[in-house]
Amino acid sequence: MGFLTGKTAIITGAGRAVLGDGRCGSIGYGIATAYAKEGANLVITGRNLKKLEDAKEELERLYGIKVLILQADVNSGADNEKVVKTVVEKTMETFGRIDVLINNAQASASGVALKDHTTEQFNLALYSGLYATFYYMKACYPYLKETKGSVINFASGAGLFGNFGQCAYAAAKEGIRGLTRVAATEWAPDGINVNVICPLAWTAQLEQFQNAYPEAYKTNVQTPPAGHFGDAEKEIGRVCVQLASPDFKYMTGETLTLEGGLGQRP
Repeated sequence: MGFLTGKTAIITGAGRAVLGDGRCGSIGYGIATAYAKEGANLVITGRNLKKLEDAKEELERLYGIKVLILQADVNSGADNEKVVKTVVEKTMETFGRIDVLINNAQASASGVALKDHTTEQFNLALYSGLYATFYYMKACYPYLKETKGSVINFASGAGLFGNFGQCAYAAAKEGIRGLTRVAATEWAPDGINVNVICPLAWTAQLEQFQNAYPEAYKTNVQTPPAGHFGDAEKEIGRVCVQLASPDFKYMTGETLTLEGGLGQRP
């Protein structure tokens, strides 16, 4: 039994994705796998229902936990408070508690220069990332207060270092970083641990890019200072597990960044 047995975690953007060698191929699925290994029951959301169904099948079969999948998409044309409220209500109906909220989901039109960015592209990043984080935090707050739970948000080196072609993505991620700091201050008296991670992982999308466009990959993708990309489960997922540990409560109100160790690009 893991130390998260009996607890419930909501992880946004956690559909199944794998690398060519079978390892977890996305940050969300890497986190879900790390949490499943510790016995947590999971609520995973995303836009792609097939990826969510595949994640549920594998995680329940391998680790004996229960996974609730909910197709949810926060976007500029949706009633987003209702979308998020439905996720939270179904979580409480199914598990009766929320111990961890992990805001991982993010879409963007990366590679488009600021002068060429459209309002629609800018909204894509802001709604899927910043607004989604805001709505999920507000909706989960009363339940996290009951469990003295944890919030783990995802920012990026894109905002810290000003990556070319990522103006909307960087804006969304810097908004999330600021929102996290405020929540860490306001929610610490309630016993809620709030942190932000700025990671760089080796993902299925990056692997596909390398295989399809090797020359473009060599030109545009730089090896992180640590000499390798983060493993979605073993490095980033395990960090998220640690941040939900009762032993980590002494760090309440702090923020955690990994961009220095794992890289300076999102």
